[in-house]
Amino acid sequence: MTNTETTERVARLIDANLNRLKEGIRVIEDINRYIYDDASLTSQLKSLRHRLQAIYSLERLHFRDIENDVQKKSIESELKRSSISDLVIANFSRAQESARVLEESFKLIDPALSEIAKEVRYGLYGVEKEFFLKHSAKKV
Repeated sequence: MTNTETTERVARLIDANLNRLKEGIRVIEDINRYIYDDASLTSQLKSLRHRLQAIYSLERLHFRDIENDVQKKSIESELKRSSISDLVIANFSRAQESARVLEESFKLIDPALSEIAKEVRYGLYGVEKEFFLKHSAKKV
């Protein structure tokens, strides 16, 4: 398989996971900004989200196929969130898993982009720890 064929085959996977990663980070970022008024964590998350701009490519939009996504509906567990902590846990998990998929996928087509995804993933691990050390005692 040529590099072009590989790129085209993983483009939809990359597009979906990049969207999922950015969305997950944004949810956590906004919770830190608007609920906890935490400028430091908000800034760290914003920096991670902006770091993803190096990965983003409008060319991948061509491969987006929402209509044929076999799992576009929410699963039952996604519909049950009882606290801000539940939202944060779910979105850290979503973002970290997506960063890992991007890291592995980009190894096939652009190792430099794989390193950016890895950098973001490890950044999320650090922010997650800091978030829960700072805010786990707060009841929201």
